[in-house]
Amino acid sequence: MTDDLATKTCTPCKGGTPPLSPEAVAHYAKQVPQWEVNGDATRIARTFRFRNYAGAFAFVARVSEIAEEQGHHPDITFGWGYATVTLQTHKIKGLHENDFIMAARIDEIAGGEPAA
Repeated sequence: MTDDLATKTCTPCKGGTPPLSPEAVAHYAKQVPQWEVNGDATRIARTFRFRNYAGAFAFVARVSEIAEEQGHHPDITFGWGYATVTLQTHKIKGLHENDFIMAARIDEIAGGEPAA
């Protein structure tokens, strides 16, 4: 990795900050290759698979701890055997480096769980 995103810390983002350019999104997306960039490059998402509901719930709890530490909160849906995490910076209606930092940190805690 060129930038070790997982070692970075999210920084407060102010309204008026422009979202990342398509080129910057492509650069960061290479560093978290299991995350999908939506068509207009305003969100990234990844679905994680688990053996059961308890595994998905425990993962969501770990993600929420990271979100609180970083002050950057993803949208999460989960159920039996899965959790889908979606990241975007709502204040700028697009993607910011923080979204990719969170993605890298979430990938670290996913451990050996198989991903969709």
